Amino acid sequence: MNSPQNTDATPALPAAGETYTYRASLLGAPFTFRLTDDGLAFEAGRRAGLIPYQAIARLRLSFKPSSMQSGRYVTEIWAADAPKLTVVSSSWKSMMIQERQDKAYSAFLTALHRRLDAAGAKTQFERGSVPALYWPGLAVFAAVAFGMALLIVRALQVDAKAGAAFIGGFLALFLWQGGNFFRRNKPGAYRPDAPPADLLP
Repeated sequence: MNSPQNTDATPALPAAGETYTYRASLLGAPFTFRLTDDGLAFEAGRRAGLIPYQAIARLRLSFKPSSMQSGRYVTEIWAADAPKLTVVSSSWKSMMIQERQDKAYSAFLTALHRRLDAAGAKTQFERGSVPALYWPGLAVFAAVAFGMALLIVRALQVDAKAGAAFIGGFLALFLWQGGNFFRRNKPGAYRPDAPPADLLP
C-alpha cells in the first residue's frame, strides 16, 4: 500500500539576497524590497508597488556616511510612473544606534543587478555623486587641505610645534575621511555585470 503524499503547501522561502528591509527613521515604517519574476516590489507602510525591471531607467550607487553611521551606502532608483526609491545599507535600531547591514545590502544589490541584466533593461547605471556637486566639492576639499598644510608650515616657522602637531593630526584625519569619501564617490558609469566593489560594502 502506497503511503499518502504530503499535500501541505509550505511557502517557499525567498532566495538569499532577494529581499531587503531597512528602517529609514526610528518612528517610520520599515522599507521592504523584494525581487520577483515580474519586477521590483516595494512596501513602506501604506506605500506599495511593483516596478517592472524594464521600467527602471536609472540606478545610482553612492557612499554617504552620516553622523550616526560612518559606513553608510545608498542606492537610488528612478523608474517611469513610480516614486524614487532609496535603499540604505544601515537601519535604525534605537535612538542612538544605526545598525550596518552590509552583507544583506550587498547581496540584494548584486541580485538586483543580475535581474536587470537578465531582463535586458535599458537602465542607466551610475556611480558616485552628481558631477555638478562632486567637482566643486573636490576643489573645496583640496583648497582646505592646502590651507591647513600652509598653517603647519607657518607654525613650524614660529617654533609652535604643539600647534603644528595638532593641525597635522587634524589634517591627517581630514585627508583620510574626505579622501575616502571623494574616492568612492567619483562620478562615472558601469555595467550591470560589474557593479563597483567600492560601493558594495
